[in-house]
Amino acid sequence: MSAINDVIVKPLITEKVSADSEANNRYGFVVNLKANKNQIKNAIESFYDVKVVAIKTAIIPGKTKRTSKSTKKLSSYKKALVQLAQGQKIEFFKGI
Repeated sequence: MSAINDVIVKPLITEKVSADSEANNRYGFVVNLKANKNQIKNAIESFYDVKVVAIKTAIIPGKTKRTSKSTKKLSSYKKALVQLAQGQKIEFFKGI
C-alpha cells in the first residue's frame, strides 16, 4: 500500500466530526482496513501538506439490513481520526 489512493478512501463529513474539527483540530477519514497508523500518517501528511500529531483508529463492523424476504450485511470499514498540529487546517471544500 504505497500509494495514497490505496490508504485514504474518503474524508468523513458528519456533524460530529465537523464539531470535533472546530473544537480540537481533529479530522475524520475512512481508510483501508489493512492500513496502519504510520501509513495513514504518511498519506495524510503528503496529500494535504500538514503535520499530524496523533491518530486514533476504529474498525466499524458492518450492519445487517432487512429487506422484504432476506437480510443483507453491509461491509465493515476503518475510521481514522487525525489530530493536526496547532494552527494547521484541512479545507475539504475550497471555493464553495
